[in-house]
Amino acid sequence: MRRAISRAASVYTRLLLMPVHDPTGGFKCFRRRVLETIDLDRVNGTGYVFQIELTYRARQAGFDVVEVPIVFTDRTQGRSKMSRSIVLEAIWRVPLLRLRG
Repeated sequence: MRRAISRAASVYTRLLLMPVHDPTGGFKCFRRRVLETIDLDRVNGTGYVFQIELTYRARQAGFDVVEVPIVFTDRTQGRSKMSRSIVLEAIWRVPLLRLRG
């Protein structure tokens, strides 16, 4: 189920917002200059959409996004943080980002 939700989020984000293959990938690196340029006070996402929003704002500021594939192993212990509210937040915030720029 987690993979299906992740894939759907990736396709949804690519179609509505930006051509990034895995916008919800949890491993992100930003140069200091990017984080200093982005108005971090405007970043409002609290779930996985936070990662989408940071990447989108970096691209909007003119920075390149480079994706480096990683091998993600499924969780063997603990519980997922994915919840219905996190999914719903992403569904409405992605188009909102596009509308507000």
